[in-house]
Amino acid sequence: MKPPHIRSFSYHYREKYGQPIGKIAVDIGHTCPNRENGGCIFCRSAGFTPAYLLKTDNIAVQIAKGKKSLLKGRFKKYFTYFQQETATAMAAEQLLPICDLALRDSDCIGIIISTRPDYIEDELLSGLAALLGSTGKECLIELGVQSAHEKSLTFLNRNHSFEDVRNAVQRIRQYKVFETGAHLILGIPGENEADMIATVQTVCGMGINAVKLHHLQVIRDTPLHDMYVREEVRLFSFDEYSQLLLKILPFIPAEVTIHRLWTTSHPDILVAPRWNILAAVLSKKLLRKMAENGIYQGDKCY
Repeated sequence: MKPPHIRSFSYHYREKYGQPIGKIAVDIGHTCPNRENGGCIFCRSAGFTPAYLLKTDNIAVQIAKGKKSLLKGRFKKYFTYFQQETATAMAAEQLLPICDLALRDSDCIGIIISTRPDYIEDELLSGLAALLGSTGKECLIELGVQSAHEKSLTFLNRNHSFEDVRNAVQRIRQYKVFETGAHLILGIPGENEADMIATVQTVCGMGINAVKLHHLQVIRDTPLHDMYVREEVRLFSFDEYSQLLLKILPFIPAEVTIHRLWTTSHPDILVAPRWNILAAVLSKKLLRKMAENGIYQGDKCY
């Protein structure tokens, strides 16, 4: 059987579990510590908050609402997704019981924790490893890497270094029970195509298991919005971005799962780019171009 052009989240987990797998986002109510330093210039938490999600609800209620709102009979199994803010900034003794509660749901196959690379503590990793051992579930730790270039991390006001990323990946991988993911932004001002490919190659070279790609977008009332108004930021059209993906995807190893290729924020707060194309249509257009050109994820890795 021919390999897929892209090892997508849906393809990978359907292959692994024999059925489609969903995600239910939860909010533990802990704020990202980088907000005390001005925050990342692109970030506004409302940009990635599902409509059903209220941080005033406890985790059990959030999961129940997520099942009703998102799964809608399409998925019987799911990941609990700690997507909001920086969950691992919470003390391990507070976060671990929440993770345990999520993992104990029989429909939950595991958890995904989205976090910063400078907030990975050994106490949390060892506690999570014990939970995975007792439940038989899985855990992906998704690091907000964004770029392998220090100038870009400074521009984004990330307030961590790429060395923090290397250290986090190394410590996570030492436990053998976790998968490691990386969130990357494409189109950061000052980066060219070669810079973006270098980021992908460097990050994938560390042995990560999953990648989430994110074209630069402007969210209302962020520092990046101010830059956009001053015409200091150039954004991709869909055609430009898809052409970039055709060049970048061959540098992502075929065994790496791609959780996302672009992002979509709520139209009330999204300033630009507004492609006005459904995600399913975007995927079909990209896959058609890959098929027409004989392009596969991982083509240039071997």
